[in-house]
Amino acid sequence: MQFTPPLARLIEHFQKLPGIGPKSAQRMAFHVLKMNMQDVGEFAFALVDCKEKVRNCSQCYHLSALDPCEICTNDRRDLSTICVVADPRDVIALERTREYRGLYHVLTGLISPLEGKGPDELTIRDLLGRVQKLGVKEVILAINPTIEGDATVLYVQGILKSLPVSITRIAFGLPVGSDLEYADDITLSRSLAGRREV
Repeated sequence: MQFTPPLARLIEHFQKLPGIGPKSAQRMAFHVLKMNMQDVGEFAFALVDCKEKVRNCSQCYHLSALDPCEICTNDRRDLSTICVVADPRDVIALERTREYRGLYHVLTGLISPLEGKGPDELTIRDLLGRVQKLGVKEVILAINPTIEGDATVLYVQGILKSLPVSITRIAFGLPVGSDLEYADDITLSRSLAGRREV
């Protein structure tokens, strides 16, 4: 079926978003057509405004319209710990728990030779500078347990090992409500290795 050119262009642009296939893109485009002009204008403004204003914080590399960001300038944060993550979305996930009160450092990716991404393309050197400057006592590595994640963790550990800082990694294991019989071997072994006293 042929769509009129303006509608086809809108569908095409929605399809460029991650996880959006042809059917979802069509539903979104038809929803936009049902919206009133004011809502469409506000939606378009929000897209442009976000793209123009949101940047990486110059200290932690989290996304923010402020520089330094809201977390870096919050005087209630614990300056003795830095939680290292690969992506700004990881900061949001950890903040949702309301358990962590320290600072963050976003690496802006992982070491991945297959993608041509080495340590120099990440913010590892900046992390080293922050740890030294702030006198950080603990660096928490909250990086996914993938091949790239594990390689990145090893590299970061190597860079930080000469400093008087404790390096920890978050535990990985079984999600709440899951059954042992359905867990894969790697998840079970990580669950056992990350066990703690009760």
